Amino acid sequence: MDADVMEIAALMLRFPEDEVLAARREIAAAACELAPSPSRELLLVAADWWAGVDADELQSEYVRTFDMARRTSLDLTYVTYGDRRQRGMALLAFRHQYREAGYEPDETELADHLPMVLEFAGTGHPAGEQMLRDNLPVIELLRLALEDAASPFAAVVDAVTRALPPLTEDEAALVRDLAMAGPPTESIGLEPFAPPEVMPQPIGGCS
Repeated sequence: MDADVMEIAALMLRFPEDEVLAARREIAAAACELAPSPSRELLLVAADWWAGVDADELQSEYVRTFDMARRTSLDLTYVTYGDRRQRGMALLAFRHQYREAGYEPDETELADHLPMVLEFAGTGHPAGEQMLRDNLPVIELLRLALEDAASPFAAVVDAVTRALPPLTEDEAALVRDLAMAGPPTESIGLEPFAPPEVMPQPIGGCS
């Protein structure tokens, strides 16, 4: 795993508040400094849009993508547990892993928030990589949903998945099952996911 890839992806998947907006050019430049890899090329593709788009448009696209659609939630346990009470135990497990590693998570977000997990992995702590590996089917499902929606954020999540080991057969089967079922809920059903075709990998570059 490339910790630098995870750190940059974490920043690009955070809500683009003023601090992030002010650092966009520097973050895009950091992507150019990554060692050559498929993940680097994908981050460059994403950064070309992410660093150059109008700030208001970026914020609107972020909210529309991650806050208004169940299929593209950045909270990893939502896909598995939905709104059920069991999700609380899963979130506690995330917090326990942070605490064991001496990492202080952002209390304004849920412990399973993907940018937070990526930030943790970006520190280089082995537990961060393991958390990503443990949740790889959910991250893959997010990637597919973003590609299906033609979201410019898809390349960021793709960069993350390419920096991790490939899915096993069992994990790929789990992705299909989760895609068909959608997040569970206590009271009402949700529209099922429809897994799309995998899109070709884009190629980018630095000026």
